[in-house]
This record gives sequence, structure tokens and C-alpha cells, in this order.
Amino acid sequence: MTFLRENGTLLVGACAFISLLGYFVWNDSYLGYAIPFALLMVYCAVFYTKLTLFIIIGCTPLSVNIEEYTDSFGLYIPTEPLLFGTLVILALQGLRHKIFPDYLKSSPLYWVILVYFSWLFITSITSTSPMVSFKFLLVRCWFIIPLLFYGSGVLTNKKAIWTFLWLFCSGMIISITFTLIVHAGYGFGEKESHWVMWPFFKDHTIYGALVALVIPLIFAMLIAKKHSPFIQFVLYGYVVVAFIGLYFSYTRAAQLSLVIGLVVYFLIRFRIKFSLVATVAIAGLLFVWFSWDSIQQELERNKFEHTTENISERFQSAANVTTDASNLERINRWSCAIEMFQERPLVGFGPGTYAFEYARFQRPENLTIISTNFGVMGNAHSEYLGPLSETGLPGMLIIFVIVGIIFYLGIDLYQRWPAKDREVRTIIMGMIVALVTYFIHGFLNNYLDTDKAAVPVWVMSAIFIALRHKLKTNNTELIEN
Repeated sequence: MTFLRENGTLLVGACAFISLLGYFVWNDSYLGYAIPFALLMVYCAVFYTKLTLFIIIGCTPLSVNIEEYTDSFGLYIPTEPLLFGTLVILALQGLRHKIFPDYLKSSPLYWVILVYFSWLFITSITSTSPMVSFKFLLVRCWFIIPLLFYGSGVLTNKKAIWTFLWLFCSGMIISITFTLIVHAGYGFGEKESHWVMWPFFKDHTIYGALVALVIPLIFAMLIAKKHSPFIQFVLYGYVVVAFIGLYFSYTRAAQLSLVIGLVVYFLIRFRIKFSLVATVAIAGLLFVWFSWDSIQQELERNKFEHTTENISERFQSAANVTTDASNLERINRWSCAIEMFQERPLVGFGPGTYAFEYARFQRPENLTIISTNFGVMGNAHSEYLGPLSETGLPGMLIIFVIVGIIFYLGIDLYQRWPAKDREVRTIIMGMIVALVTYFIHGFLNNYLDTDKAAVPVWVMSAIFIALRHKLKTNNTELIEN
């Protein structure tokens, strides 16, 4: 009887779920199958909000965009309905009691995100397509509020952080393994690499970006602490599968971002002074400036194509701006974004409107064999130029500030966290490098409007906020549960 009293709601919910599912199976109502699962999601969001957050994390690498099946609107199932439901539940709970930790307001990231939301709202009003822009704003809300704001109060101990790592990395390994199995059936061909990750990923670029992001996290898990032989074997297997997945993704930007992430690791690990890094960077820019003519001549002689399966030739093809259609189309999209900015420099055309507006800004000399006027094949191909065209110069600057604060929080946290706590320091470093791979990749592609990238990026940022509070309150002894 005690069990019934304590778990009555759960039992009633389970019985209702089973009954509804049985009804639809009995009547062969295939569309109706979704109703019990939708009710189950609502139930979890209401009574087990923290559990729902972890369900979202685990499902993200395996979510499917129903646009592939409906040819109407894009929605990732089950993550985005869960995120939207969680957002609604948090709003309702917020009417009665506090749902976010008090220390969230002490984080500079919280305040700049509020500025970001405010600017998105303003530019949605001035947008050329207000409905599109307000939908974009809503999507940003259901990513950031549950994952960053609410997540900063959930991911506060080692057990929660390790749960995030295991769920997300394991989900990615399942997705990578599936992709490799399908790809193997086609002899690991380069052309097939563009779509074999379907239905979990839209194409090889976002797939490669997430594979690169997950590799530092797996390494951090592997070396953070001593594991049992079985867990050690599993993590070594994760490393092997992830690297094979990265290689056969044929994604140059992802592979390069991992190399840059490794460089950043050494800069942080050995405390290389920022002044030295800045000096080298300025010297490099000056060299490029004074040598531009010879560099341009060399670029024009580069005829390597990204379609080659030779990895060295693929890296060289990244500098091919004369014949490589992928590179030329990216330049075309960037040029459109800049011209859109020049037409509406302050407020842009409105959040989410690039795909609907860029066509008329395409210049004939920039068009390629893969150019289109229908907003397919990605947006502005940049996390930074996209906001520049859609929300003006203030919007792009806000994005740079957000990225800068995220890295400031992470690097400062790593340097100040007690050296004796090797486990947490290693995890922090792994997350910093993972975020480096993504935001470097962000110069060439933009995926923060999808659950695949938004979930890990905002969850890791939430962990930085939570751990920073622990550090400020001298409470760095994270409990296990």
C-alpha cells in the first residue's frame, strides 16, 4: 500500500499509456501511435522535468527531422517537441516558484543572452517576414531556456555531468556506427558520404562537425579517472569508432577544427600568454597582407577538388577557390550575406530570413553549378555572417560576445579549479576543446538552429555556469549524486 500511495500517479500514467497504445494498435491507427508517446512526453515533462532534460540529451544524436517524410516543416523528433513542452512547463512552474538557480543571474552569459533575446525580438518586429522571425525566436527560446537556464541548476554534480557525457557520447557512437555500416555497403565512397548518415543527420557537414565535437569529450571521459577494465575497453572502442567516423565523413572543416582544437588545448594546458598568441596572430596577418599577390597566384593554381578520397588532397582542396564548387558556393553565400548587411546594416532582414532573401543578392560571377534560388543546401554557411545579414551588425557582435563569454567561463574555470581535482579539470578541458571544434567550424557552417549542435553547446555552457558557482562559493568538492 505504501508503494501505491507513493507511486500512484506513475501507475495511473503507465496504465493510461498502455491502454491508449493498445487501442491504436487494435484499430490499426498508425498515426495514433504518436498520441500515447506524446502524452508520455508531457507526463515526463510535468512530473520528471530533470529526467526529461537527460532524455533530450540522449535522444539528440538519434533524432530525426520529419521534414524528410512530410515535405512541409522541419521538426526534430523527439527532441524539439520535448524541448518545447519543457519550455511551456517551466513557464507554468515559474508562475508558482523559482525554476532557475539564483546564481544564474551572476553569470555574464545570462545577461548577454537576455540582450540577445531582446535584439531578436526587436529585429523580428522589423523583419521582412515577421512570422518566420518569431518562429526563429521561439526555437531559440526552447533551445536556450531549458538547456542553459534550467540546465545550469541540474548539471551541478559529477553524477549529472557524467550522465550527460555518457548519454550524448553513446548516442553519437550509435549514430556513427550506423553510418559506417551503411557507408561500408558502398565501399566508403566519397559521393555516398554525403547522405549515408540519414536519417539521423541531414548531410556529412553537420555529421562531421558533431563527430569532431564528441572526440574531445570521449578522450576526457577516458583519462579523467580510473575506470574498470570493461569501461576502459568501451571508451577505447568509442575513440576508435569516432576517429573512423571522422575520417570517412570526408568533412574538411571538421577535421581541421579538431586540429585547431588540439592547438588550443596546448595553449591552455601550458598557459601560453595571450600577448604571445596575439603577437603571432598579428604577425601572421601582416605576412598575409604583404604577400597577398603571391598567395592569390598560388590559390589560382590550386585545382584539387574536395571530391577526392585522398585526405592530403582534400585538405589542399580547402584552398581551391577557382574550381571547387563547394568552396565557391560558400563564398557566394558569404557575399550575399555581406550585401544583405550593406542594404540593412542595423536590423538586418530578420531572424531566419536569409534563405528567403539571399537569392536576389547573388551576382552572376559568383554563381556555381550548385547555386540555387530556393534556400536549399544550407543558409549563410556561417554562424557569424548569418546573424550579420539577419540581425545586422549588433546581432553579429552579440554572437561574438556570447562565444567569447563561453570560452572565458570555460578557460577561467579550468585555470582556477583546484589542481588536485584532476577529474573535473579534465572534463572541463574536454568541453573547452569540443566547443573550439564547433565554433571554428561555425566560420564555415551554421547549425545552432538544430538540436544536434544546440544541445551539446548550451548544455556544456550550463555546466560552466554551475561549476563557476561551485568555485565562487568554495564548494569545489562535487558530490557524486
